[in-house]
Amino acid sequence: MNVFDIEQLKMRFAGGGMSRRGFMRSLLATGMTASAATMIADQARAATPNRGGTLRLGKGHGQTTDTMNPGTAENGYMVNLLQSFHGYMTEVAPDGSLAAGVAESWDASPDGKTWSFNLRQGVTFHDGKPLTPEDVIASINHHRGDDSTSAAKPLLAAIMDVKADGTNAVVFELDAGNADFPFTLSDYHIPIGASADGAVDWTTGNGCGAYRLDNFEPGVRADLSRNDGHWDLANRAFFDSAEMLAITDTNARTSAMVAGDLDAIDRLDLKTVERIKQVPGINVHSIPGTQHFTFEMMCDTDPYTDLNLRLALKYAIDRQELVDKILFGYGVIGNDHPIGQGQRYFNKDLPQREYDPDKAKFHLKEAGFESIDIDLSAADAAFAGSVDAAVLYQNSASKAGINIKPIREPNDGYWTDVWNVKPFVAVYWGGRPVEDQMFSTAYQSGVPWNGTKWSNARFDELLIKARAELQDDKRRAMYYEMQEILSNDGGLIAPMFASYVFGTRDNVVTPAQMGSNWDMDGERCIERWWFA
Repeated sequence: MNVFDIEQLKMRFAGGGMSRRGFMRSLLATGMTASAATMIADQARAATPNRGGTLRLGKGHGQTTDTMNPGTAENGYMVNLLQSFHGYMTEVAPDGSLAAGVAESWDASPDGKTWSFNLRQGVTFHDGKPLTPEDVIASINHHRGDDSTSAAKPLLAAIMDVKADGTNAVVFELDAGNADFPFTLSDYHIPIGASADGAVDWTTGNGCGAYRLDNFEPGVRADLSRNDGHWDLANRAFFDSAEMLAITDTNARTSAMVAGDLDAIDRLDLKTVERIKQVPGINVHSIPGTQHFTFEMMCDTDPYTDLNLRLALKYAIDRQELVDKILFGYGVIGNDHPIGQGQRYFNKDLPQREYDPDKAKFHLKEAGFESIDIDLSAADAAFAGSVDAAVLYQNSASKAGINIKPIREPNDGYWTDVWNVKPFVAVYWGGRPVEDQMFSTAYQSGVPWNGTKWSNARFDELLIKARAELQDDKRRAMYYEMQEILSNDGGLIAPMFASYVFGTRDNVVTPAQMGSNWDMDGERCIERWWFA
């Protein structure tokens, strides 16, 4: 086969006239290596995007208690939906860098305490209202104040004042320097909504994102259509519309994709993923990232108030077994803190905690117990295989005299009735692009999403100092110490970091590089993908 023939194949493949499997077979038949064929396939599929069609997306999240209030959103379905129809000041690009959103540029004072953001000209909301600094101020203030229950409240707690600077800029005054503040404004809880009389009515679904929200049935479905007035249509919103379905049952979600009723699904069943790879017309994607699967203990509730009991539970879990049998190799072991190996300030010097029943027994006795009975709540809503993970944990912990009883909870309402309510639960975290966001969201004393109810004065002190520190080596030392404190003292058991594993049909084209900050291309698949 000559170069011309290969180019013809690439054109057929990119245009949808040949499946990926057929294209790869044709290339391999020439004697080409698998790696070279894969590279050519990826290049061909990353050709100029086509416009048109309706993406049918099945998500393994979503519950009937979901609302349009971005401050209370807590599952992957809502992350994807909010980012599809809302605009944000900044965005996390597929390579993990920070990209401009409705703010086209920003700069800081030398001490990092004053940040000025210039708004993009010509941005309008879906009802035609132009974006103004007042919209930004109202959207930010939604998460501030004593009465706020927003998960973004701790992220924005450092803001002393936010004000307009003319008709096109917004200035933030912080109580201390924050080198990562522009990243903070990319958080999915902090979209920019249309204001009236200084407040935003989030229930209207009036965003300024690449898609319009046409219909929303919590825990069931959402329907979106392209916003033809968006400022960046050259680079996003290639589908005419999208249907998002909440399907928490893994088998039902997978069967719908295999049958052709869905174009893409998240959270593939890792027990069957190798068989799914063999299904004609299906592509499986695995993206390493910051996602971690955890078990959280409430440190203000007995018996978890006792540090030795917490350490006993940490030594009683076989992390590698969970990676092997729950993730089936699609991940790596964790070390009881939420910072991933690919992040800037991952503490590579922290000794890895290993499964050690004898140490678990020692700490259990130090806590005053010869044996103990523990209930552990889990559900597929937490993460696929969480109930099986609890059973494996039960088996490994029994060797230390810890009798764990897995409790299978309902999927619907898990995030309102179980997580942050019951004292020992399974949880998944998508992670955050920078360390400060992750620590501030979930481990700072007293923040709404601190599901472990853990408090540590030294950790809180370092969190504030590291946020304001502009010298990289000093920040690194602080974040290293914070990971050590949380690992050794906190109520978090983080046994594994899981790759994002999702599936698409052959008609869906994905970019050569996809975001790893959330599932399904940073939960921006609707605006970043297209049909062949």
